[in-house]
Amino acid sequence: MAFSSPLSELFAQSPIKPMQDHVRKVYECTEALVPFMEAVFAKDWDTVLECRHIIARLEGEADNMKRSIRVNLPKGLFLALDRRDLLDLLSRQDRIANKAKDIAGVITGRSLVFPDSMHDEIITYLEVCIQACEHALKAVNELDELITAGFKGQESRLVENLINELDQIENQSDKLQIQVRRKLLALESDLNPVDVMFMYKVIDWMGGLADNAQLVGDRLELMVTR
Repeated sequence: MAFSSPLSELFAQSPIKPMQDHVRKVYECTEALVPFMEAVFAKDWDTVLECRHIIARLEGEADNMKRSIRVNLPKGLFLALDRRDLLDLLSRQDRIANKAKDIAGVITGRSLVFPDSMHDEIITYLEVCIQACEHALKAVNELDELITAGFKGQESRLVENLINELDQIENQSDKLQIQVRRKLLALESDLNPVDVMFMYKVIDWMGGLADNAQLVGDRLELMVTR
């Protein structure tokens, strides 16, 4: 007698729910960066390590979910979606969690101490980048309703509005990144040159959260307009 797992039964119905669960886990990973950075600024390295462990665990869970989706995603879908579109969307979602883990890893590994005068600007910048990830989450969460609506009507307009807002947030993150980099440039002569190099890398990776969130929106937009 053959037995089916809950996961296989879920995929027999639709692959969308696992995709939405994955992007939710990815977003949790980015959210955890705020308490992590607050601990970094407070030089509370015990809490930093705890927060990094949480981020690594969430990223690992997202990785496991990604692998399960890839393995279980049927080759012939009955949905109005191309399998390649879903796999590409999954990959773009996953890059967000990878960036979060990279940020936490390099800061913890080097015990990076950012100048006090940069703390508020970095947190503001990070929160905007995470806001972009939240909009990606909201857009993906509408995917099942979008399919039901046949990729048109009010649901299509809702997703398009979310994607437009996501683009605006990503543009805002770009402007904030420029401000943070300029602030660091003005201070870098008084800092360890190697640490400065990694600080610039962290700033870029934070922007990568928003960039990859925008890529999620771009993929969804293509799926909507086809």
